[in-house]
Amino acid sequence: MADIDFPPDLLALERSAWTEIQAGELTVDTARAVQDGINAFAEQAKLPRLDVEMGLKKVVRHPAAEAA
Repeated sequence: MADIDFPPDLLALERSAWTEIQAGELTVDTARAVQDGINAFAEQAKLPRLDVEMGLKKVVRHPAAEAA
């Protein structure tokens, strides 16, 4: 998962969702946009969707773990 090169737009979507989640304000539109982005990227990269989603969340929510 750490080797996935996520596109900037997908990272930005997940960062927006994470900010909304932390504020208790996640919208359906934001959640749907993230899932659509994950699905499209996974299909294009020929990677399992779950691996993409888990890797993306790890990069955005735990950046220190990726840097170590």
